[in-house]
Amino acid sequence: MAQEPLKIFIVEDDVIFAKIMSHHLTLNPEYEVEIFPDGRSLLKNLYKNPTLISLDYNLPDMTGLEVLKHVREFNPDLPVVIVSGQQDVATAIELLKKGAYDYILKDQDTKERLWNITKNIRENIKLRQKIADLEEEIGRKYENNNLIKGNSPAISKVFTLIEKASRTNITVSIYGETGTGKELVAKSIHHASPRSRKPFVAVNVTAIPKELIESEMFGHEKGAFTGANNRRIGRFEEANQGTIFLDEIGDMDLNMQSKLLRVLQEEEVTRVGGNENVKLDVRVIVATHKNLQELVRKGEFREDLYYRLLGLPVNLPPLRERGNDIALLARFFVDDFCLKNKMKKLSITPKAIEKIQKYPFPGNVRELKAIMELASVMTNTETIEDSDITFSTVSASQDFLYEETTLEEYNKKIINHFMQKYNNRVRQVAQKLDIGKTTIYRLMSEGKL
Repeated sequence: MAQEPLKIFIVEDDVIFAKIMSHHLTLNPEYEVEIFPDGRSLLKNLYKNPTLISLDYNLPDMTGLEVLKHVREFNPDLPVVIVSGQQDVATAIELLKKGAYDYILKDQDTKERLWNITKNIRENIKLRQKIADLEEEIGRKYENNNLIKGNSPAISKVFTLIEKASRTNITVSIYGETGTGKELVAKSIHHASPRSRKPFVAVNVTAIPKELIESEMFGHEKGAFTGANNRRIGRFEEANQGTIFLDEIGDMDLNMQSKLLRVLQEEEVTRVGGNENVKLDVRVIVATHKNLQELVRKGEFREDLYYRLLGLPVNLPPLRERGNDIALLARFFVDDFCLKNKMKKLSITPKAIEKIQKYPFPGNVRELKAIMELASVMTNTETIEDSDITFSTVSASQDFLYEETTLEEYNKKIINHFMQKYNNRVRQVAQKLDIGKTTIYRLMSEGKL
Protein backbone atom coordinates (compact mmCIF):
# COMPACT_ATOMS: atom_id res chain seq x y z
CA MET A 1 0.00 0.00 0.00
CA ALA A 2 1.56 3.31 -1.15
CA GLN A 3 2.10 5.93 1.51
CA GLU A 4 0.84 9.49 1.22
CA PRO A 5 3.51 12.16 0.64
CA LEU A 6 5.06 13.73 3.70
CA LYS A 7 3.51 17.20 4.03
CA ILE A 8 6.04 19.75 5.31
CA PHE A 9 5.18 23.34 6.27
CA ILE A 10 8.06 25.84 6.28
CA VAL A 11 7.32 28.99 8.29
CA GLU A 12 9.97 31.52 7.29
CA ASP A 13 9.94 35.26 6.53
CA ASP A 14 13.24 35.01 4.62
CA VAL A 15 11.89 34.15 1.16
CA ILE A 16 15.24 33.11 -0.33
CA PHE A 17 16.13 30.89 2.63
CA ALA A 18 12.64 29.31 2.56
CA LYS A 19 12.94 28.51 -1.18
CA ILE A 20 16.38 26.97 -0.68
CA MET A 21 15.00 24.74 2.08
CA SER A 22 11.97 23.83 0.00
CA HIS A 23 14.05 22.96 -3.06
CA HIS A 24 16.36 20.75 -1.03
CA LEU A 25 13.52 18.84 0.65
CA THR A 26 11.52 18.30 -2.53
CA LEU A 27 14.45 16.46 -4.07
CA ASN A 28 12.70 13.55 -2.36
CA PRO A 29 9.52 12.87 -4.37
CA GLU A 30 7.84 11.67 -1.16
CA TYR A 31 7.96 15.20 0.29
CA GLU A 32 5.50 18.02 -0.39
CA VAL A 33 6.46 21.49 0.88
CA GLU A 34 4.33 24.60 1.50
CA ILE A 35 5.83 27.92 2.60
CA PHE A 36 4.24 30.45 4.99
CA PRO A 37 5.71 33.93 5.66
CA ASP A 38 4.37 34.34 9.20
CA GLY A 39 2.76 32.60 12.15
CA ARG A 40 -0.85 33.64 11.48
CA SER A 41 -0.87 32.27 7.92
CA LEU A 42 0.43 28.97 9.27
CA LEU A 43 -2.25 28.74 11.95
CA LYS A 44 -4.98 29.41 9.38
CA ASN A 45 -3.76 26.39 7.38
CA LEU A 46 -3.31 23.85 10.14
CA TYR A 47 -6.52 22.19 8.97
CA LYS A 48 -4.47 20.77 6.08
CA ASN A 49 -2.82 18.49 8.69
CA PRO A 50 0.89 18.82 7.95
CA THR A 51 3.23 15.98 8.93
CA LEU A 52 6.08 18.30 10.00
CA ILE A 53 6.54 22.04 10.63
CA SER A 54 9.86 23.87 10.23
CA LEU A 55 9.30 27.01 12.29
CA ASP A 56 11.50 30.12 12.26
CA TYR A 57 11.74 31.41 15.81
CA ASN A 58 11.77 35.10 14.87
CA LEU A 59 8.68 35.89 12.82
CA PRO A 60 7.27 39.35 12.00
CA ASP A 61 3.98 38.80 13.84
CA MET A 62 4.59 36.13 16.51
CA THR A 63 7.40 34.41 18.37
CA GLY A 64 8.19 30.80 17.75
CA LEU A 65 7.06 30.01 21.29
CA GLU A 66 3.62 31.57 20.67
CA VAL A 67 3.18 29.65 17.43
CA LEU A 68 4.33 26.44 19.08
CA LYS A 69 1.72 26.87 21.82
CA HIS A 70 -1.10 27.19 19.25
CA VAL A 71 0.17 24.23 17.25
CA ARG A 72 0.29 22.10 20.39
CA GLU A 73 -3.33 22.98 21.14
CA PHE A 74 -4.26 21.88 17.62
CA ASN A 75 -2.21 18.67 17.59
CA PRO A 76 -0.03 17.71 20.60
CA ASP A 77 1.86 15.11 18.53
CA LEU A 78 2.70 17.20 15.45
CA PRO A 79 6.53 17.47 15.12
CA VAL A 80 7.71 21.11 15.16
CA VAL A 81 11.38 21.87 14.44
CA ILE A 82 12.50 25.31 15.59
CA VAL A 83 14.97 27.09 13.29
CA SER A 84 16.76 30.05 14.85
CA GLY A 85 19.53 32.40 13.82
CA GLN A 86 20.66 32.72 17.44
CA GLN A 87 22.36 30.13 19.60
CA ASP A 88 20.41 30.60 22.80
CA VAL A 89 20.66 27.54 25.04
CA ALA A 90 18.05 28.78 27.53
CA THR A 91 15.53 29.45 24.75
CA ALA A 92 16.24 26.10 23.15
CA ILE A 93 15.66 24.28 26.44
CA GLU A 94 12.43 26.20 27.03
CA LEU A 95 11.13 25.36 23.55
CA LEU A 96 12.00 21.69 23.93
CA LYS A 97 10.17 21.63 27.27
CA LYS A 98 7.12 23.16 25.55
CA GLY A 99 7.04 20.32 23.05
CA ALA A 100 9.38 21.27 20.19
CA TYR A 101 10.70 18.23 18.31
CA ASP A 102 14.16 19.77 17.81
CA TYR A 103 16.06 23.06 17.80
CA ILE A 104 18.55 23.80 15.00
CA LEU A 105 20.65 26.83 14.06
CA LYS A 106 20.15 28.73 10.83
CA ASP A 107 23.51 28.32 9.02
CA GLN A 108 25.04 26.58 6.01
CA ASP A 109 24.22 23.14 7.52
CA THR A 110 20.58 23.84 8.27
CA LYS A 111 19.18 22.16 5.17
CA GLU A 112 21.17 18.96 5.87
CA ARG A 113 20.05 18.89 9.51
CA LEU A 114 16.43 19.42 8.52
CA TRP A 115 16.79 16.76 5.83
CA ASN A 116 18.02 14.22 8.39
CA ILE A 117 15.32 15.16 10.90
CA THR A 118 12.65 14.80 8.20
CA LYS A 119 14.09 11.45 7.14
CA ASN A 120 13.96 10.18 10.75
CA ILE A 121 10.38 11.35 11.14
CA ARG A 122 9.45 9.64 7.86
CA GLU A 123 11.01 6.37 9.02
CA ASN A 124 9.24 6.61 12.38
CA ILE A 125 5.91 7.14 10.61
CA LYS A 126 6.54 4.13 8.41
CA LEU A 127 7.48 2.03 11.43
CA ARG A 128 4.40 3.10 13.40
CA GLN A 129 2.20 2.35 10.39
CA LYS A 130 3.78 -1.07 9.99
CA ILE A 131 3.23 -1.84 13.67
CA ALA A 132 -0.37 -0.62 13.46
CA ASP A 133 -1.00 -2.74 10.36
CA LEU A 134 0.48 -5.81 12.05
CA GLU A 135 -1.54 -5.23 15.22
CA GLU A 136 -4.69 -4.84 13.12
CA GLU A 137 -3.91 -7.99 11.16
CA ILE A 138 -3.18 -10.00 14.30
CA GLY A 139 -6.24 -8.62 16.00
CA ARG A 140 -8.42 -9.39 12.99
CA LYS A 141 -7.11 -12.92 12.72
CA TYR A 142 -7.56 -13.54 16.39
CA GLU A 143 -11.06 -12.09 16.39
CA ASN A 144 -12.06 -14.10 13.35
CA ASN A 145 -10.77 -17.28 14.84
CA ASN A 146 -11.92 -16.75 18.38
CA LEU A 147 -15.32 -18.32 17.94
CA ILE A 148 -15.39 -20.10 21.27
CA LYS A 149 -18.50 -18.36 22.43
CA GLY A 150 -21.14 -19.39 24.88
CA ASN A 151 -22.17 -19.39 28.51
CA SER A 152 -23.36 -22.95 28.99
CA PRO A 153 -21.89 -24.92 31.92
CA ALA A 154 -20.25 -27.29 29.43
CA ILE A 155 -18.30 -24.56 27.62
CA SER A 156 -17.61 -22.64 30.84
CA LYS A 157 -15.50 -25.59 32.00
CA VAL A 158 -13.49 -25.27 28.79
CA PHE A 159 -12.91 -21.55 29.41
CA THR A 160 -11.59 -22.36 32.88
CA LEU A 161 -9.17 -24.94 31.49
CA ILE A 162 -7.99 -22.51 28.79
CA GLU A 163 -7.18 -19.99 31.50
CA LYS A 164 -5.29 -22.59 33.56
CA ALA A 165 -3.39 -23.85 30.51
CA SER A 166 -2.31 -20.36 29.46
CA ARG A 167 -0.45 -19.76 32.73
CA THR A 168 2.18 -22.45 32.13
CA ASN A 169 3.86 -24.39 29.34
CA ILE A 170 2.11 -27.65 30.20
CA THR A 171 1.30 -29.85 27.22
CA VAL A 172 -2.41 -29.74 26.39
CA SER A 173 -4.41 -32.57 24.83
CA ILE A 174 -7.76 -31.58 23.33
CA TYR A 175 -10.47 -34.16 22.74
CA GLY A 176 -13.70 -33.63 20.88
CA GLU A 177 -15.84 -34.56 17.92
CA THR A 178 -15.12 -33.17 14.48
CA GLY A 179 -16.15 -29.54 14.22
CA THR A 180 -16.20 -28.73 17.94
CA GLY A 181 -13.40 -26.14 17.63
CA LYS A 182 -10.25 -27.91 18.78
CA GLU A 183 -7.91 -25.60 16.85
CA LEU A 184 -9.75 -22.56 18.21
CA VAL A 185 -9.06 -23.76 21.74
CA ALA A 186 -5.39 -24.24 20.88
CA LYS A 187 -5.17 -20.72 19.44
CA SER A 188 -6.94 -19.27 22.47
CA ILE A 189 -4.43 -20.91 24.81
CA HIS A 190 -1.53 -19.61 22.72
CA HIS A 191 -2.86 -16.04 22.48
CA ALA A 192 -3.49 -15.90 26.23
CA SER A 193 -0.02 -17.24 27.09
CA PRO A 194 3.35 -15.45 27.41
CA ARG A 195 4.17 -16.95 23.98
CA SER A 196 1.44 -14.94 22.24
CA ARG A 197 3.92 -12.79 20.28
CA LYS A 198 5.73 -15.87 19.00
CA PRO A 199 4.59 -18.22 16.19
CA PHE A 200 1.54 -20.45 16.37
CA VAL A 201 2.06 -23.32 13.92
CA ALA A 202 -0.84 -25.68 13.18
CA VAL A 203 -0.15 -29.09 11.63
CA ASN A 204 -2.90 -31.45 10.48
CA VAL A 205 -1.27 -34.87 10.70
CA THR A 206 -3.79 -36.47 8.35
CA ALA A 207 -3.13 -33.89 5.61
CA ILE A 208 0.55 -34.86 5.21
CA PRO A 209 1.52 -37.93 3.14
CA LYS A 210 3.21 -40.62 5.22
CA GLU A 211 6.44 -40.44 3.23
CA LEU A 212 6.75 -36.66 3.75
CA ILE A 213 5.66 -36.20 7.34
CA GLU A 214 9.13 -36.49 8.90
CA SER A 215 10.54 -33.87 6.53
CA GLU A 216 7.50 -31.66 7.09
CA MET A 217 7.75 -31.86 10.86
CA PHE A 218 11.52 -31.78 11.36
CA GLY A 219 12.87 -30.26 8.15
CA HIS A 220 15.56 -31.61 5.81
CA GLU A 221 18.99 -30.77 4.48
CA LYS A 222 19.81 -30.18 0.85
CA GLY A 223 20.22 -33.51 -0.95
CA ALA A 224 18.58 -35.52 1.84
CA PHE A 225 16.37 -37.22 -0.75
CA THR A 226 15.30 -36.85 -4.35
CA GLY A 227 13.75 -33.41 -4.78
CA ALA A 228 15.42 -31.91 -1.69
CA ASN A 229 17.13 -29.13 -3.63
CA ASN A 230 17.44 -26.79 -0.66
CA ARG A 231 17.55 -26.91 3.11
CA ARG A 232 14.06 -26.70 4.60
CA ILE A 233 13.09 -25.70 8.12
CA GLY A 234 10.53 -28.04 9.68
CA ARG A 235 7.32 -27.06 11.47
CA PHE A 236 8.89 -27.58 14.90
CA GLU A 237 11.66 -25.09 14.11
CA GLU A 238 9.07 -22.66 12.74
CA ALA A 239 7.28 -22.85 16.07
CA ASN A 240 10.43 -22.30 18.15
CA GLN A 241 9.67 -20.14 21.21
CA GLY A 242 6.00 -20.37 20.26
CA THR A 243 3.36 -23.09 20.06
CA ILE A 244 2.92 -26.07 17.77
CA PHE A 245 -0.54 -27.58 17.40
CA LEU A 246 -0.66 -31.20 16.21
CA ASP A 247 -4.18 -31.93 15.04
CA GLU A 248 -5.47 -35.50 14.68
CA ILE A 249 -2.47 -36.90 16.52
CA GLY A 250 -4.31 -40.23 16.83
CA ASP A 251 -3.77 -40.84 13.10
CA MET A 252 0.04 -40.65 13.27
CA ASP A 253 1.74 -43.96 12.40
CA LEU A 254 3.86 -45.78 14.98
CA ASN A 255 7.19 -45.08 13.29
CA MET A 256 6.57 -41.34 13.32
CA GLN A 257 5.30 -41.56 16.89
CA SER A 258 8.72 -42.88 17.95
CA LYS A 259 10.51 -39.97 16.28
CA LEU A 260 8.10 -37.44 17.77
CA LEU A 261 8.66 -38.91 21.24
CA ARG A 262 12.42 -38.49 20.88
CA VAL A 263 12.03 -34.84 19.84
CA LEU A 264 9.75 -34.11 22.79
CA GLN A 265 12.05 -35.86 25.28
CA GLU A 266 15.31 -34.38 24.01
CA GLU A 267 13.81 -30.95 23.24
CA GLU A 268 15.81 -30.86 20.02
CA VAL A 269 15.33 -31.82 16.41
CA THR A 270 17.63 -33.20 13.71
CA ARG A 271 16.71 -32.40 10.13
CA VAL A 272 16.37 -35.32 7.72
CA GLY A 273 19.78 -35.95 6.17
CA GLY A 274 21.55 -33.76 8.72
CA ASN A 275 23.72 -34.20 11.81
CA GLU A 276 23.11 -30.89 13.57
CA ASN A 277 20.87 -30.96 16.65
CA VAL A 278 18.69 -27.88 16.81
CA LYS A 279 17.55 -26.98 20.35
CA LEU A 280 13.84 -26.32 20.73
CA ASP A 281 11.67 -24.29 23.06
CA VAL A 282 8.19 -25.22 21.86
CA ARG A 283 4.87 -25.48 23.63
CA VAL A 284 2.99 -28.54 22.37
CA ILE A 285 -0.79 -28.82 22.02
CA VAL A 286 -2.35 -31.90 20.45
CA ALA A 287 -5.90 -32.77 19.44
CA THR A 288 -7.84 -35.80 18.31
CA HIS A 289 -11.40 -37.01 17.87
CA LYS A 290 -10.29 -40.56 18.66
CA ASN A 291 -10.01 -42.35 22.00
CA LEU A 292 -6.25 -42.50 22.53
CA GLN A 293 -6.59 -44.89 25.48
CA GLU A 294 -8.39 -47.34 23.24
CA LEU A 295 -5.70 -46.92 20.56
CA VAL A 296 -3.04 -47.65 23.18
CA ARG A 297 -4.86 -50.86 24.20
CA LYS A 298 -5.01 -51.90 20.54
CA GLY A 299 -1.29 -51.24 20.09
CA GLU A 300 -1.97 -48.46 17.58
CA PHE A 301 -0.58 -45.67 19.73
CA ARG A 302 2.57 -45.73 21.86
CA GLU A 303 1.82 -45.78 25.56
CA ASP A 304 4.92 -43.72 26.44
CA LEU A 305 3.94 -41.05 23.91
CA TYR A 306 0.37 -41.06 25.23
CA TYR A 307 1.54 -40.21 28.74
CA ARG A 308 4.03 -37.67 27.38
CA LEU A 309 1.24 -35.85 25.54
CA LEU A 310 -1.52 -36.23 28.12
CA GLY A 311 -0.64 -33.08 30.07
CA LEU A 312 -3.78 -31.06 30.71
CA PRO A 313 -6.75 -32.76 29.01
CA VAL A 314 -9.49 -30.54 27.61
CA ASN A 315 -12.70 -32.28 26.58
CA LEU A 316 -14.78 -30.23 24.16
CA PRO A 317 -18.51 -30.84 24.44
CA PRO A 318 -20.49 -31.52 21.25
CA LEU A 319 -22.77 -28.67 20.24
CA ARG A 320 -25.91 -30.68 21.05
CA GLU A 321 -24.87 -30.61 24.74
CA ARG A 322 -24.41 -26.84 24.90
CA GLY A 323 -28.07 -25.78 25.26
CA ASN A 324 -28.69 -22.10 24.56
CA ASP A 325 -25.19 -21.69 23.13
CA ILE A 326 -26.66 -22.95 19.85
CA ALA A 327 -28.87 -19.86 19.54
CA LEU A 328 -26.04 -17.56 20.63
CA LEU A 329 -23.67 -19.01 18.03
CA ALA A 330 -26.34 -18.96 15.33
CA ARG A 331 -26.88 -15.22 15.82
CA PHE A 332 -23.13 -14.62 15.87
CA PHE A 333 -22.58 -16.49 12.58
CA VAL A 334 -25.41 -14.62 10.88
CA ASP A 335 -24.16 -11.22 12.09
CA ASP A 336 -20.59 -12.05 11.09
CA PHE A 337 -21.66 -13.27 7.64
CA CYS A 338 -23.73 -10.15 7.00
CA LEU A 339 -20.88 -7.89 8.08
CA LYS A 340 -18.29 -9.60 5.88
CA ASN A 341 -20.60 -9.59 2.87
CA LYS A 342 -21.88 -6.03 3.41
CA MET A 343 -25.44 -7.22 3.84
CA LYS A 344 -28.21 -5.73 5.93
CA LYS A 345 -28.40 -7.19 9.39
CA LEU A 346 -30.72 -10.19 9.56
CA SER A 347 -32.90 -11.29 12.46
CA ILE A 348 -33.79 -14.90 13.30
CA THR A 349 -37.35 -15.90 14.18
CA PRO A 350 -38.09 -17.88 17.36
CA LYS A 351 -39.35 -20.79 15.21
CA ALA A 352 -36.03 -20.88 13.35
CA ILE A 353 -34.15 -20.90 16.66
CA GLU A 354 -36.40 -23.67 17.94
CA LYS A 355 -35.71 -25.70 14.80
CA ILE A 356 -31.93 -25.55 15.11
CA GLN A 357 -32.03 -26.25 18.85
CA LYS A 358 -33.77 -29.58 18.19
CA TYR A 359 -31.22 -30.66 15.62
CA PRO A 360 -28.33 -32.93 16.83
CA PHE A 361 -25.57 -31.26 14.74
CA PRO A 362 -23.31 -34.20 13.91
CA GLY A 363 -20.90 -31.65 12.37
CA ASN A 364 -21.04 -29.50 15.52
CA VAL A 365 -20.09 -25.79 15.38
CA ARG A 366 -18.67 -26.09 11.88
CA GLU A 367 -22.01 -27.42 10.62
CA LEU A 368 -24.00 -24.72 12.42
CA LYS A 369 -21.86 -22.04 10.78
CA ALA A 370 -22.50 -23.50 7.32
CA ILE A 371 -26.24 -23.82 7.97
CA MET A 372 -26.64 -20.24 9.17
CA GLU A 373 -24.58 -18.81 6.32
CA LEU A 374 -26.73 -20.68 3.83
CA ALA A 375 -29.89 -19.45 5.54
CA SER A 376 -28.56 -15.88 5.32
CA VAL A 377 -28.26 -16.29 1.57
CA MET A 378 -31.56 -18.10 1.03
CA THR A 379 -33.88 -15.73 2.90
CA ASN A 380 -35.85 -13.31 0.74
CA THR A 381 -36.50 -10.89 3.59
CA GLU A 382 -34.55 -9.37 6.45
CA THR A 383 -35.59 -12.26 8.67
CA ILE A 384 -34.42 -15.87 8.73
CA GLU A 385 -37.48 -18.10 9.01
CA ASP A 386 -37.56 -21.76 9.96
CA SER A 387 -38.19 -22.54 6.28
CA ASP A 388 -34.80 -20.99 5.45
CA ILE A 389 -33.02 -23.52 7.70
CA THR A 390 -31.84 -26.54 5.72
CA PHE A 391 -30.08 -29.59 7.16
CA SER A 392 -27.86 -31.80 5.04
CA THR A 393 -27.16 -34.76 7.28
CA VAL A 394 -24.69 -37.25 5.87
CA SER A 395 -25.91 -40.15 7.96
CA ALA A 396 -29.54 -41.19 7.78
CA SER A 397 -29.35 -42.41 11.36
CA GLN A 398 -28.82 -38.82 12.48
CA ASP A 399 -32.22 -37.87 11.11
CA PHE A 400 -33.86 -40.11 13.72
CA LEU A 401 -32.70 -37.79 16.46
CA TYR A 402 -34.06 -34.70 14.79
CA GLU A 403 -37.50 -35.87 13.80
CA GLU A 404 -40.21 -35.63 16.43
CA THR A 405 -41.94 -38.99 16.50
CA THR A 406 -42.93 -41.88 18.79
CA LEU A 407 -40.59 -44.50 20.22
CA GLU A 408 -42.34 -47.11 18.10
CA GLU A 409 -41.62 -45.09 14.96
CA TYR A 410 -38.00 -44.75 15.97
CA ASN A 411 -37.76 -48.53 16.41
CA LYS A 412 -39.23 -49.18 12.98
CA LYS A 413 -36.86 -46.68 11.35
CA ILE A 414 -33.85 -48.26 13.04
CA ILE A 415 -34.90 -51.77 12.00
CA ASN A 416 -35.55 -50.55 8.45
CA HIS A 417 -32.11 -48.95 8.35
CA PHE A 418 -30.39 -52.19 9.35
CA MET A 419 -32.57 -54.31 7.03
CA GLN A 420 -31.34 -52.18 4.12
CA LYS A 421 -27.79 -52.35 5.36
CA TYR A 422 -27.81 -56.18 5.61
CA ASN A 423 -29.94 -56.88 2.53
CA ASN A 424 -33.00 -58.02 4.49
CA ARG A 425 -31.14 -60.81 6.32
CA VAL A 426 -33.48 -61.05 9.30
CA ARG A 427 -31.27 -63.26 11.44
CA GLN A 428 -28.25 -60.95 11.11
CA VAL A 429 -30.31 -57.84 11.83
CA ALA A 430 -31.86 -59.45 14.89
CA GLN A 431 -28.39 -60.32 16.21
CA LYS A 432 -27.06 -56.81 15.58
CA LEU A 433 -30.00 -55.14 17.31
CA ASP A 434 -30.35 -57.77 20.03
CA ILE A 435 -34.06 -58.33 19.32
CA GLY A 436 -36.10 -61.39 18.47
CA LYS A 437 -36.57 -62.46 14.86
CA THR A 438 -40.30 -62.75 15.52
CA THR A 439 -40.47 -58.99 16.14
CA ILE A 440 -39.04 -58.29 12.70
CA TYR A 441 -41.30 -60.85 11.01
CA ARG A 442 -44.35 -59.37 12.80
CA LEU A 443 -43.57 -55.87 11.58
CA MET A 444 -43.03 -57.21 8.09
CA SER A 445 -46.37 -59.02 8.12
CA GLU A 446 -48.06 -55.81 9.30
CA GLY A 447 -46.56 -53.94 6.40
CA LYS A 448 -44.55 -51.68 8.68
CA LEU A 449 -41.17 -52.69 7.24
